[in-house]
Amino acid sequence: MALPLAMGACALSAASTLNNGVPHLPRPDHIVLVIEENHSYSQIIGSPDATYINELAAQGALFTQSFGATYPSQPNYLSLFSGSTQGITDNSCPHSFTTANLGDALLSAGLTFVGYSEDLPEAGSLICSIGLYARKHNPWVNWQDSPTHGLPATVNVPMSSFPTDFSRLPTVSIVVPNQINDMHHGKDPEAIQNGDRWLQEHLKSYVQWAQQHNSLLIVTWDEDNKNEHNRIVTLFIGPMVQAGRYDQKISHHNVLRTIEDLYGLSHSGASADAAPITTIWKLPPRP
Repeated sequence: MALPLAMGACALSAASTLNNGVPHLPRPDHIVLVIEENHSYSQIIGSPDATYINELAAQGALFTQSFGATYPSQPNYLSLFSGSTQGITDNSCPHSFTTANLGDALLSAGLTFVGYSEDLPEAGSLICSIGLYARKHNPWVNWQDSPTHGLPATVNVPMSSFPTDFSRLPTVSIVVPNQINDMHHGKDPEAIQNGDRWLQEHLKSYVQWAQQHNSLLIVTWDEDNKNEHNRIVTLFIGPMVQAGRYDQKISHHNVLRTIEDLYGLSHSGASADAAPITTIWKLPPRP
């Protein structure tokens, strides 16, 4: 069991297990997962160019040993969404898959999923790239209308469809900014500043709302800049999270497995063999 670096073992035990030793997992009303691009842990944590992200890190659970799966971008997004790179080793397009995935698992369980991509030209678009939008950063589109584990076009929508009434959010949302606002394009420090500013402008109000509405924000990166052995930032922020730094070694598969287990979903690909994150959660109030 990984120890939170800022907390003692006694606090960990109380926060992560019930009296019978079974890990306690909350059930958020909503999860919003934001995926950023191509920056290593040390480029973000402690950086004066990422002031809002560091504010979030102080509020929530920061994983100090979180790692991308591989390089380049596309197989990382596929791993996070389906527990597999699907054999993809590049950013080629288009692809179509029929394997298990998070979106289908949610819909099959009677829950909801939507992927929001900034600058996607229209709902259900299969285009490979246009302007600052790139399909390589949109994994769910590769299952759109597939004969098995398929997803409807209605879950593949532009960021402009992200609701301002957060109670209308699906159970799980994945948010992908465009290639400037996800820190992909441009040189640092401007690229980091752009991503940090966009996240604050678009998600700060959700973070504040989530504190009173049993909801969770996850922020992660696809991969690092090839300077830290693919070590990236991963953050969990919400009222059910015990703030601190945690040294559990995690990957995209652990994040996927955790989301699946929070809702009692079937497991996709290698998430079946990945450990869920159980050390960061607060115990529910005693009756």
